[in-house]
Amino acid sequence: MRNLLIAGNWKMNHTAAATETFCRELRARGLEGKRPDILLCPPFTSIGTMVSLLKGSPVHVGGQNLHQQDKGAFTGEISAAMLREAGCSHVLIGHSERRQYFHEDDAGVNAKTRKALENGLTPVICIGETREEREKGVTNAVIKTQLSGALAGFAVGEIRKMLIAYEPVWAIGTGLTATPEQAQEVHRYIRKLLSEIAGAETAQLLRILYGGSAKPDNAAELLSEADIDGLLIGGASLKAEDFFRIIEIADTINK
Repeated sequence: MRNLLIAGNWKMNHTAAATETFCRELRARGLEGKRPDILLCPPFTSIGTMVSLLKGSPVHVGGQNLHQQDKGAFTGEISAAMLREAGCSHVLIGHSERRQYFHEDDAGVNAKTRKALENGLTPVICIGETREEREKGVTNAVIKTQLSGALAGFAVGEIRKMLIAYEPVWAIGTGLTATPEQAQEVHRYIRKLLSEIAGAETAQLLRILYGGSAKPDNAAELLSEADIDGLLIGGASLKAEDFFRIIEIADTINK
């Protein structure tokens, strides 16, 4: 049984003051007793505020990125140990915006994943195709290359500590959303690849999230698909009301 996970990626949004307002609003709505796991990934400058205000709640806090080295002359970067010390339990790795704007590749994703695990962080590995790649009919090939590259060299026990997020790049911040059927098709393929890489049992244990313009209006349909184990939400996670509505929707779905 894979418990649903509702995650929010704030990207470069919300100051520490705005984070405080959000956290107080979210907590006031009543998080206790909700069945889905909950994760929020704010900007680095808001991690401390969120960890403090949501302490004792079911919400986990994650980073949006990390460097593959422990320390050094890497201006503007942040290490896994720093995230852990700040109170993070998870970290996003290989988000499409990191790949697109900062030229991250599969080898870098692999190295960052290794560093996350070494420091007790749960890596959320993001993979997905561009619109051009989907139109060319090479979605599966892209997914296979990205997933294989990210997981290369890891033991089965290590892979079981990971999360995978499928994010079709063409559906991120565009208002476009993969249909539940499109998303399920790719999620099923990812689970097949996981079975080939780490065995059928591991493939059934690992949670695969969908990201790409997920919002309250389409959450139920997406979460009802057999191989969609949660959502990685962008814009809809910035308002406490919208994020909580998605948590409530997930709470009603039995798998």
